[in-house]
Amino acid sequence: MSTTPERVTYLVVGAGVSGLAFANFIDSEDYLILEADTQIGGYCKTIRKEGFVWDYSGHFFHFKHKALEQYLLDRMPADEVKVVEKNSQILFKHQLVDFPFQKNIHQLPQDDFIDCLYALYFKDEEFGEGAKAENFEQMLVQKFGRGIAERFLIPYNEKLYACSLTELDVDAMGRFFPYADLDQIVRNMRNPDNSSYNATFTYPRGGAIRYVEALKHDVPDDKIAFSERLLSIDLERKVAVTSKREISFEYLVSSAPYNQLLAMTSLPLDPAPLTYNKVLVFNLGFDKKGWPDLHWLYFPEREYCFYRIGFYDNIFGTDRMSLYVELGYAADAEVDVAAARAQVLADLEKAGVIDGHEVVAEHNIVLDPAYVHINTAGQEVVARGKDALAARGVFPIGRYGGWTYCSIEDNMIEARELAERLNLLPR
Repeated sequence: MSTTPERVTYLVVGAGVSGLAFANFIDSEDYLILEADTQIGGYCKTIRKEGFVWDYSGHFFHFKHKALEQYLLDRMPADEVKVVEKNSQILFKHQLVDFPFQKNIHQLPQDDFIDCLYALYFKDEEFGEGAKAENFEQMLVQKFGRGIAERFLIPYNEKLYACSLTELDVDAMGRFFPYADLDQIVRNMRNPDNSSYNATFTYPRGGAIRYVEALKHDVPDDKIAFSERLLSIDLERKVAVTSKREISFEYLVSSAPYNQLLAMTSLPLDPAPLTYNKVLVFNLGFDKKGWPDLHWLYFPEREYCFYRIGFYDNIFGTDRMSLYVELGYAADAEVDVAAARAQVLADLEKAGVIDGHEVVAEHNIVLDPAYVHINTAGQEVVARGKDALAARGVFPIGRYGGWTYCSIEDNMIEARELAERLNLLPR
């Protein structure tokens, strides 16, 4: 390792969406992206196998900012992106219910429907009208009543987050949570309206990596250092130690998980409140077609090991079923992939998703971390750390860098806004 650090104005950690977006919008050629892996993409990598196209996990894209979407499209092959009207459903007691659950309780078996509607109507009697919820679980019960909460909202999210929902803040999912009041629920019984922030989505024919490649389009190859992991940061000297060298920086922009970033610095902050889950994803290609039209299917019931599956074949219009299957685990859980695979196939058969289907191609990945747990103590650590890091020219960004719940588009916007702020500073 060199005794004299190399120097760069902007050192970027991670060649995923956030890091590449920052490189696109920073008004300088004096930057370097460190990437621990051998290729770009982060969790947006795409796998191609035996004619199937899968991502590390299911990514459906929802662009609210059309100028940003066009920026990507201008750097992609013509007609690469499909626009799809999303069809999401829930399997409840072996029958399909439209998503979101809380707006479609009239589709439930009669006894479940009556219980849900009754608990919703009289929900204020349990807590008192206007009562303040103290955690995510309590918010769900107060907002929707125990009938809806205990049949879908609590068990589904417990399977996803792999923790008790009492450990999460009221606003753990922010704008992504599909709220509905009593009037909307009753009105939906006669005039269905299941629109949401992501009623339609876009998806590249070549997989999620196509959007990442669009961000890489204007980034020279020599600006990315592959197979080079960030090991530690000397905040006082503004020097990063990697697996290969020392690099002096003026600004460091990191999309690495925030808890890992803290561990690489000398900041006296306890990372213990920064809890999260991990997710095992199976990408499965079958020999024949399965359920048509569906894109997402949710499984709140404990009899199924997975919480959600997605149908790639119904996006691409292919003639063989192509699924991704997601299972949530606690951060410290041991993941037995072989046992999980066997259970997944058994549960897919029990649900009726496969019937005489044979797996002809497959892939699996453990996302670690996957979903961060939004809680008060953790957010305080994030805020305190961000202030201290910014004072030293270090800026964590992205879902994991910022330790938040957000979309891929949000990551790009955050990276662009940071680049625009730094562009205004004297050099």
